[in-house]
Amino acid sequence: MSQNEKSTTIKRRSVIKGILGTGAAVTMAPLALNLTAKDAQAAARALPQQWDETVDVLIIGSGFAGLAAAAEAAATGAKTVILEKMPSYGGNSIINGGVYASWDDELHLREKLKLGEDSPAQHTQDTLKGGDFYGDPALVKILADGAADALNWMMDKGGCTVRPALTRAGGHTAYRTHTSTEGVGRGYTEPLRKIALAQGAEIRLGVEVTWIWRENATGPVLGVEIKKGRRVSNIKVSRALVLASGGFSRDIKMRREYNPSVVPEINCTNHPGATGEMIRYAQAIGADTLQLCFIQLYPFAEPETGVLDKPAVYPFNGVGYGLVYISKEGKRFVNELERRDVCSQAQINLGEKPTYSIFNEAMIVKMGGAQEDVDKGLERGRFIKADSIEELAGKLKIPAAALVKTVEEHNQYLKKGSDPDFNKPITDKMIPLEKGPFYAVAQWPAVHHTMGGLRINPSAQVIDIWGKVIPKLYAAGEVTGGIHGSNRLGSNAIPDCVVFGRIAGRNAAKV
Repeated sequence: MSQNEKSTTIKRRSVIKGILGTGAAVTMAPLALNLTAKDAQAAARALPQQWDETVDVLIIGSGFAGLAAAAEAAATGAKTVILEKMPSYGGNSIINGGVYASWDDELHLREKLKLGEDSPAQHTQDTLKGGDFYGDPALVKILADGAADALNWMMDKGGCTVRPALTRAGGHTAYRTHTSTEGVGRGYTEPLRKIALAQGAEIRLGVEVTWIWRENATGPVLGVEIKKGRRVSNIKVSRALVLASGGFSRDIKMRREYNPSVVPEINCTNHPGATGEMIRYAQAIGADTLQLCFIQLYPFAEPETGVLDKPAVYPFNGVGYGLVYISKEGKRFVNELERRDVCSQAQINLGEKPTYSIFNEAMIVKMGGAQEDVDKGLERGRFIKADSIEELAGKLKIPAAALVKTVEEHNQYLKKGSDPDFNKPITDKMIPLEKGPFYAVAQWPAVHHTMGGLRINPSAQVIDIWGKVIPKLYAAGEVTGGIHGSNRLGSNAIPDCVVFGRIAGRNAAKV
């Protein structure tokens, strides 16, 4: 830590301690915490004289983590309410690519499909390595250990179904990525919502949280201020508050302050509500944060809009079966099994968008795809189809001779089991691009996930800047940091959210 960083940290701690120590529900200076002028004005107010409502467990956010937390909290008999600021439930989760990393499942797909060995320990190691070992090993182990049980729970209690395929995604050393039957995150949010509602949880839409109430630096969280329409009111929590509000990919100012290299011109896959205010409000009552500079680009978003649609998931799912990434010059430019940050940077270094993923019909079902998805993608112009590589090159307007040469060389690499160009690990599950029809999909990086956030412990309790638990405050999902490190491996988001959401919900109900 530099002298300047030490000075900033000491100053922040001193300011928070001094302000919270007064007994008023106030926060630190807006400049140091990235709070808006409106936030700072709110911080100067005294605690509510009376509460408009009291609930046992209050959850902010209705994505994977929030729904999982609600299901577990409500199962204990606690009065459980989810607040969602958007007009519909689900947040980023419902538009997620529908991929879930787990070493096993109750269907035992990996074993049935003869896709090799895997284990929670291997998943843990991959995740730690994929994030340059910035992740907390204890938290990563919880994610990997709990992934299978959480998936089975959604299947058994919520009716979740997955396609009969497993993929090996970039950064993973095993075929462990499951795909929901729907091919999007809704395939998990709907089962989670079903479980939560069946247990008696309530979801309220269009409710914006505008503050977290806490009396002093040692006391518990008391509740939140909310706004619905023009009405402002306060909800008291008798047991605990759970933050499951997601990240801040849509807050350009916050992104730039923590990572100036993520310029505003880069598209974003996230929904409009991913604005990070709950992180700032938690900071204002003393919560610690970590690794907020780690912001991930999704390498395969739709090039013009940044949308994460179904075709944008094929480049991610297909690499374990032989799909290749091609530049506009008709050449490979990266090891396709590399992690997302490496693939994104390789594209940016090319300097000209888009790049393309190329696969054939034999790969579709194996990679967890569906012909129906491809047909719809063709209708929308997202997939390009051809009977030969030469014809495909013509449709993409890239040099045919270069593309043919690249594909033929890659086919030989798969047969020989060695990739001298990019040292990609070759497996016997990879299919040479010899038989058509062939398909291409355009891709380009877009802001996708913020790995940093609130510091939590293995019980999903939020930790303050002095290393102590903030009583009655829990967090799970993308609002937290310290799990994925510098780079989140694809398909780790859902197990992270669901596993820690369940932990947060259970523990919040026990308070």
